Parts: sequence; C-alpha cells; structure tokens
Amino acid sequence: MGANPDIIAKANGSILQSLPKVSGGNIHLSNNAQKSIAESISISKKMKDDFVSIEHLILGILKGSDNTSQLLKDNGFNTKDVMAIIKSLRNGQHVTSANQEETYNALNKYAINLNERAETGKLDPVIGRDDEIRRVLQILTRRTKNNPILIGEPGVGKTAIAEGIAHRIIRGDVPENLKDKLIFSLDMGALIAGAKYKGEFEERLKAVVKEVVSEDGRIVLFIDEIHTLVGAGGGQGAMDAANILKPALARGELRAVGATTLDEYQKYFEQDKALERRFQKVTIDEPNNEDAISILRGIKEKYENHHKVQIKDEAIIASVELSKRYITERFLPDKAIDLMDEAASKLRMEINSKPEELDEVERKIMQLEIEREAIKRENDNQKEKAIKKEIANLSEIKSSLLAKWEAEKKSR
Repeated sequence: MGANPDIIAKANGSILQSLPKVSGGNIHLSNNAQKSIAESISISKKMKDDFVSIEHLILGILKGSDNTSQLLKDNGFNTKDVMAIIKSLRNGQHVTSANQEETYNALNKYAINLNERAETGKLDPVIGRDDEIRRVLQILTRRTKNNPILIGEPGVGKTAIAEGIAHRIIRGDVPENLKDKLIFSLDMGALIAGAKYKGEFEERLKAVVKEVVSEDGRIVLFIDEIHTLVGAGGGQGAMDAANILKPALARGELRAVGATTLDEYQKYFEQDKALERRFQKVTIDEPNNEDAISILRGIKEKYENHHKVQIKDEAIIASVELSKRYITERFLPDKAIDLMDEAASKLRMEINSKPEELDEVERKIMQLEIEREAIKRENDNQKEKAIKKEIANLSEIKSSLLAKWEAEKKSR
C-alpha cells in the first residue's frame, strides 16, 4: 500500500507515550480497543473465517475513530484497499488455523526459485553431468511416475543437477513440454524455523503443496535431503510430512525431484513402499578426475571474482589430485572445490593482512621501545644505546619487509 512501517511504528510509539501512566491495579482494555476487537470478530464471521487474524484486527481498527485508526488512515490505509490486498494474498483461502498468516505466499517463503537465481547469475555454472540431466528430463516428461530421485554420496553434485535443469530451462535447452517449467527448491530450514506449535510444520508444507498443485504442473519441486520428510513432523498425532506429499504425487498433481544418499534411501525410503514407487531412481556417481577438473575449470571464475586472486590451471589439477589422494572420507567434486576455495581464501588473507614476519618485527620494536622508556628512568646510558641500536636495525628490516609486501600486493 506504499505505507512505511517504520513511520507508523514511530508515530504509534508517540501515541503510547502520550497516554497517562498508571501503576498498580488491573490492566483493562480501553473502550476503543474493545470496540475494535468486537468489530474484528464480526468481520471474521462475515468472511467465514474460523479464527480472528491480523487482517481482521486492522479492518476493525479502521472502522473506529480513535488515534490509532486515524494514524492508519493518514498513512494511506482504507477498508477497500485492505480488503483487495487480503483477497489477493489469500488466493481463495480462509483462516482455518491460529497461524494462518504462515501459509500465505508459502512457495516464496519456504522455497527458492532456481530459475530466477539462474537468470540473475546467482547459481554457479553446471559443467558436465549431461547424461544424468538428460535422464532426469526424460523422467519429468513421462505421463506417470514422473518424479526422479537422485541417489548419490554427499558432495557428488546432486543439487547441481537441479540447478543445471534450471539453467537449461532459461536457455530453452529442454523438451518443448518443459520450457515453461519453474524449478523451486524446498527450503527445509525455513519450513522448520519457528514451527513450535503442534501441526504448524505440516500446515506450512500443505500450503506449499497446495500452491504447487494450483499451478497445474508448471512447478517442479526440488526436495534436497528428501529422506528428512519421512517421519518429519509426525509427532503427537500430527501427520507425517511424507503422507502430505503422497496423495498429490499419486494423483500426478505434484511433480517433484528428490535427492538423498544411498544409505538414507535404504534406511527411510525403502521402508515406505507407497512413497518409493512414486519415484524413479537416478544414480549419481562420483565424477572421475578429468570430469572433476572440468567442473573446477568451469566455476573457477566465480571464486577468482570472490577472492580477487588468480587461480592457475595447475592449482585446479592439484586440488583434484591431492583431495582425491588425501581426503578419502569425502567425494569429488565437493572436496576439490573446498580445497581450491580454502587455498584462495588463505592467499587472499595473506595479501590483505601483514605477513607474519613483518608482524613479529613490529611487535619486537614495540617491546624494545617499552624497555627503553623503563631504562631511561634508571639512567643506564650504555643499555639505552644498545636498545636504540637494536631498534634502528629492526626498523631497517621492517622498512625492507614493508616495501617487499607492498610490491607483492601491486603485482597480484
């Protein structure tokens, strides 16, 4: 509506400050507050809602004539515009729970639009994995069982395949019936965050599924770590998250791409046969050294821009070969990318901060200067001269190191 919430909050604070301060006794609602609440209850009934929510309260306040009502009106609020915004926001929904606001615009709140991120250059380029991406696209074009599940070890690039599909859709490099698709990645952190009441997590997930279903197959939902949904939120009689997905998957209304490890798939998915048969397995193997080197070459520019250093091809090859040899508990390309990132970060820190050698000399000079001041009070001229000479020598070394460091910074 164009209103500035900070201005409204500040003005409302001034209204509260102007009220008489009374200590002790019971706190009672003012007549105006009681009228606004009564009006909001009446409005919620007219709108066929089960609970009174924030929008009802705003409409109730606007019906009044007190300072708060006038404040909202002065900042551009009116009943007609507020009602229009509520209808647009609700998209035909009614308030059926105490946390209904959590379910509005659920897809934008609890999922990330990968197409949008690919278009704005916020996703890293996806190098290789063409066979796997083609297989996923083939499954997505099927009439039934068109939900791929990517199975592979952590760090082999399962998430990158979903990002690769988003890149391809933006370029138009997909079958005709997939060109209008939007890839949304379910943000499990946002979905769980703050869901403290019984059933709140399930309500959020239901709202996401409802929005995806309402788009008639235009949205493909990518669910990383999909095994976390099996049994999630199912405590104290609430519905298991996987059971929320099953009906929409069975009817073909929800199209999803899952990702999990082989261990987690066997532990959780294979136990739930009804859910397992809705998905088609796509195995994502660890890339070989040559493919991993190609992947690092493709993304090195992003790391060069971030760290403001040049990454040579020898460093890329060494990252892959050394990580393969020495980091045995992890997988390519993730461990090689981490090694390259770590090395670039260390180099950048060395460029930006003083070299250790220079820092030691400066601290030694500072220590000697403190010592010299102490000796001055003792009138020990011989010792003072020796310290002065040492400070002079160290100052020369400091100047030399400083010049060398400045020259190195300019050459990079």
